[in-house]
Parts: sequence; C-alpha cells; structure tokens
Amino acid sequence: MKLEQLLERLEYTCLQGSTDLEITKVEADSRKAEEGSLFICIRGAVADGHTFVPSVMKQGTKAIVVEEPIQVPEDVTVILVKDTRYAMAVIAAAYYGYPGDHLKVIGITGTKGKTTTTYMVKSILENAGYRVGLIGTIETIIGDTVIPSANTTPESLLVQKYFRQMLDAGCDCAVMEVSSQGLMLHRTAGFTFEIGIFTNIEPDHIGPHEHTSFEHYLECKKMLLRQCKVGIVNRDDEHFEKMVEGHTCQLETYGFSKEADLRAVNAHLVTGKGTLGISYQLEGLLNFPVEIDLPGKFSIYNSLTAIAICRHFQVSEENICKALKVAKVKGRIEMVKVSDEFTLMIDYAHNAMSLESLLTTLKEYHPHRLVCLFGCGGNRSRDRRFEMGEVSGRLADLTIITSDNPRNEEPQAIIDDIKTGISKTEGKYVEIIDRKEAIAYAIHHGEPGDIVVLAGKGHEDYQEIQGKKYPMDERVLIREILEEDRKNG
Repeated sequence: MKLEQLLERLEYTCLQGSTDLEITKVEADSRKAEEGSLFICIRGAVADGHTFVPSVMKQGTKAIVVEEPIQVPEDVTVILVKDTRYAMAVIAAAYYGYPGDHLKVIGITGTKGKTTTTYMVKSILENAGYRVGLIGTIETIIGDTVIPSANTTPESLLVQKYFRQMLDAGCDCAVMEVSSQGLMLHRTAGFTFEIGIFTNIEPDHIGPHEHTSFEHYLECKKMLLRQCKVGIVNRDDEHFEKMVEGHTCQLETYGFSKEADLRAVNAHLVTGKGTLGISYQLEGLLNFPVEIDLPGKFSIYNSLTAIAICRHFQVSEENICKALKVAKVKGRIEMVKVSDEFTLMIDYAHNAMSLESLLTTLKEYHPHRLVCLFGCGGNRSRDRRFEMGEVSGRLADLTIITSDNPRNEEPQAIIDDIKTGISKTEGKYVEIIDRKEAIAYAIHHGEPGDIVVLAGKGHEDYQEIQGKKYPMDERVLIREILEEDRKNG
C-alpha cells in the first residue's frame, strides 16, 4: 500500500521525502520495524518513540511519523502530525481497509457495567441472527477464536486488526468496551461508532499514569458521545448533565427516571433453587416484562442498556427476553450450581467499592447467611486489604479469608492484614490459606438459604506466586471438589 493512501484521512506535513512510497507494515514498536515499515513515534509513559529513530533506520525503515522535526538521512520520508497516537489510529484504519466503516461497532464506556453489558448485547444480537465480534476486559472473541485481553481497549493498531479479522470471519457487528484510557490515547479514533453507551461514572482510575482528576476522567469518557451516531446514556446518574455536555450524537436515555426514554418500573427480586434474579416492566420506547437470572439493581441497568442497543437492530421482544435469560459473563456474578439448598457465585469484586456494592445487593435477597470468601493480592496497597476486610466483616455473616495472588508476599501476612480490617467489625471469620480448601469449606458448610460469594478472582484462571503463574480456575476447583465428594460418598 502506498504511504499516501495511509495518510489520506489525516492532516499532515511531509517534511522530506516522498509519500509515493510502498509500505508493507505499520509499526509503533521499534524492535519490529524493518524494511518496508512505516514507524510511528509514540510518546509513552516510560519511553519516547522519537528516541528510537536511529535504530529503526539501521533496521531498514524509510518512513516515519513524528510530532516534532527530526534529523534523518535524505532518503527517509518524514511525516509531521500534531498527535502521533491519533495519527496511528487513522493510519491503522487505512492499513486494514477501514473495517470500522463496514462493521456496526457498538462502544460501551462507564465506570461499571461495561463487561456484563457487552456480553448481554452479544447474546441478544446473536440470538437474533447477527454475527458479533467482541473486544473487552476479559477476552476478544472473533468467530470461534478467543484471545485473552491485556487491556480493556487495545492499542489502535490491534483494534483495527481485530475489526478486519471480524469482517473476514463474517461478522456484521462488533461490541467493545471503551476505557477512559482508550479514549484519552485515541485508541478508538479513525472510525465512527454506530452506537456509544455511557453507563455511569464514579471517581476511579485517578492517579499517576491515569487521570489527574475526576473532571479529567469524565472529560475523557465524554469523548465517546462525540465519536458515535447514536448515544445512549444512563438518565439516573447524578452526573448526567455533565456527561452529555458537548455531545454531537442523537441522544437517548434509560433508567428508572420518568424522564428516561426506556424505563424500568415495578422491579421485583426473584429467587429459585440455587439461583437469584430480578424482574421488571419495561416502559417507554418499548413495553414488555423482563426477567433475568442475575441479581440486583445494577443488573437492571445492564439489561436496559443491552435492550436500548438492540432496539436499533430491530430485535424482537421474544429474542430479547430469551437471550437475557441465558446471558452469562465469566466471573461477573456468575452463579455455579452446587446445591438446590443454597446459592454459590463467583465474582471479580477485588476492591472495597465493588465488594460493598455486591454484598449490599445480595443482602436485599435476605439470605439465611451471606458468606464471603476472598483474599487480596500481594505487592499491592495494604489499604485495600484493611478496607475489604472491614467491608466483609460489616456486611457478611461469615468471612472465609484465603489466598488470592500472593505474588512475592507471604500469604499469611496478607491474611493478617485482612483480619486487621475485620477486627474493626463484629464479623465472624475463618482463615484457610489454600483456596481450594477454603472453597471446599464453603461448600461443605453451606446451609439452606445461604448465599456464598467467591470474590476477587472472577474470570482469572491462574494464581500468581513468587513471580510465576499457576493454573487455578475456581470453576475447575468446584468441579474437582464435587467429584471428590461423590467418590467419597
């Protein structure tokens, strides 16, 4: 592909050389640049790509994109742009044939609810006959291919590569989680979202290498509503007015508010044998009853978001209701059937805020006992341990303290910190370092009407100890425990 084709949707200045140059590869990693590459100089938190220009020249690269003039041999083409990250996204889109122009791309941003909503949307659309690719925190799904994720929103070169693979696999839609970092770093530039979702906003991701303030975090999130055709926003969020400031899209809202375009009314908790759910009446742009096998108010919001999206794809009421009943997300309030007498679930809640939200929701079901099993990661803030211990001690009837990812710390030292937090409450607890033994204890001591939560690991299928990751999936552990129980009568 000619360089001028890659630059056709970009404002730039050619400082030297020619744009009539054949490009076979686009790279931002200097180690992978070679003859035929276009190297894009990205300023990162740790390194500045401009400093690697001499080395990529030695590797045969004859075209570079920069944010500042740079001295290179006369036979090297130099393209000057205002922002190389934005340029990389636009160039990546061109390199892969603008796949975002041909896919209907749905982007979901917000502090909470992104992951669950993406899977709900995928489930509903596929149930209606669409072929849907997914990019998210847990994994990227393209047809039958599943790729574990490193970032919630990958770099733009990877986003565009995935879009191209989705098209080639026959997908007509893509649903993706859009992080504030992804928006801030222009990872989703170079195409327009068919639908953009703003679920909610709370103070989060504020600190070094993230956002300087809540206001900056919000401003980054709001960018999605200027990159989509239709924007769908939670009308109940206390920051709603600020969330929609400056939007350029057709705007719709959802929530419990009478002002919302799509509303949930008459919500009721639903309990079954080893399951928890919720039902409500949908009103506004659509009208029908909804029941889902996921607990809590946040599940209503997630389902409303999914329904609001799928309305634009003319999905029938029957298909929506059918798909919502079977939609599951690995490690997000994922119920695992072990008994008709009590409910057991796996959830990723791994900080005090998410654990408090989860346990508070589950207490609304008035369980006989609420049992919370969790540990905390090593080489991380000790405050998290104190805070999570205090939350569980205050809200759970029994806490089972165990190991999470101890990393380079002693598991017992981490458990002792959690106990310090619990000691501020009157909560009862037991400590069992080995996570499988702890889960077995929870199952064997489950009482009728209990809700048992295995918190912190969620979708993770490993345990990190002394710098090494060992296979450990809680679903597998549960199966092993139940199988051992059967063998032992």
